[in-house]
Order: sequence, then structure tokens, then C-alpha cells
Amino acid sequence: MKLVTAIIKPARLDAVKTAVLAAGVEGATVTDVRGFGRQKGKKEVYRGTVYEPDLLQKIRIEIAVEDADVEQVVEAIRAAARSGEIGDGKIFITPLDDVLRIRTGERGTTAL
Repeated sequence: MKLVTAIIKPARLDAVKTAVLAAGVEGATVTDVRGFGRQKGKKEVYRGTVYEPDLLQKIRIEIAVEDADVEQVVEAIRAAARSGEIGDGKIFITPLDDVLRIRTGERGTTAL
């Protein structure tokens, strides 16, 4: 099992959600986050004052998937989140040792 974590632009959330559902994903966790990278901040105007924020609004999506489904899910996220501009985001794939469904006590891939 793997944990696929994607950091994307907020405007791409609906497209990514549609794409991962089409790829067979049955559940995901979505969190509003803030961060910075190569994109840095972009200048904005608030009440006539120009400022450059150092942390940008992003969306973090976490999806637990079976090993066989990782590439399909990653490609779905990549295709839906990509605009070709700086700041499109990142996808992290990490090993997932175990999963436990609290309600039933099921473990492993059956708990996904």
C-alpha cells in the first residue's frame, strides 16, 4: 500500500477530484494548507496597499491506494492539476505499512 499526497492549486481541486474518482479512488482527505516553494509569493493589492505574501494557499490531498493502483492515481492527479505554470504543485508517494478501519477492525488492503 502507498499513501499518495498531492499539493495542488485550489482552483484545480474539482478537476482533480473528478479525475481520481474516475480512476477508482473511493476516498480521500482534503485539507486547506499554506506553503511556499519556487513560486514564492505573488504581489497582491489589499485596500490600496501592495504586499507580497510569503505563504500561498494550496490544497493537500491524501489518498491511500493499493500498490497496483498507484501509477493510475498519480497520473490522474498530474493530468488534472497541471496548468503548465509555476506553482502547479507536487505529488509525494510514501509507503503505507498498515491501515485499520475503526468501525469494523479490518486491516490492510481490505480496510481501504
